[in-house]
Amino acid sequence: MNKRRKKWILICLGVLAVIAGTLYAGNYILSTYHVNTVYVDGNFHYSDEEIQEMLTGGVPEVLGTNSLYLTHKYKNWEVQDIPFIDAVTVEALAPDTVKITVYEKALAGYIKYLDAYMYFDKDGYIVENSSVRTSGIPQITGLSFSYAVLGQPLPVEDPKVFEDVLTITKLLDKYELSADRIHFKEDDVTLYFAEVEVALGNERGRLENKIMNLPQFMETLEGKRGILHMETYDETNGKYIFKPSE
Repeated sequence: MNKRRKKWILICLGVLAVIAGTLYAGNYILSTYHVNTVYVDGNFHYSDEEIQEMLTGGVPEVLGTNSLYLTHKYKNWEVQDIPFIDAVTVEALAPDTVKITVYEKALAGYIKYLDAYMYFDKDGYIVENSSVRTSGIPQITGLSFSYAVLGQPLPVEDPKVFEDVLTITKLLDKYELSADRIHFKEDDVTLYFAEVEVALGNERGRLENKIMNLPQFMETLEGKRGILHMETYDETNGKYIFKPSE
């Protein structure tokens, strides 16, 4: 066997060894880091399946189910054009297990404007414009404004009203209450739960005390229509007054 032929055989064997090694390594990575279990945390507006589809849709299945690829791709991912979501991270808990953590935009409430639902944050900035109403976020009424533009603050007369909105929504969440609507009329605040109105008045210092007592009242008022007057405490009767609607 001449030297030239021997050299060619060695090169071929080397190439085959590299190919075999690459195939083995690729097969090892694909089989070892194949995702079998996915945990999703922090999502409210979207289901677990929808979140997974957002992250794996549009890529080959072999990549969309690989924990190495997913953790690398979403390490510093900038979320764009996904309503209600600020950020998403993917963490590998094991070679075949990943945890997706969703960080949603902090929404204080929404207004209806031109047949659309305009969601705004704690500072009054409109962060989302949608044709679909999201449950769990109250409608805010009684605010005066001439226009509403995505990405800009809602031009209300007194921006401090957004502090009140955030305070109330946090208190409702704290005491596991879900109001359909929060209405502002000058300094007075009224909450709406189905057919029951809760008039809180303007005593900001006693706001938490009033909302804290709401769950026990709402249990007894289920299925009823009327106004629960919580503007002031009735010292004579030692209670707030509920006036049924006729």
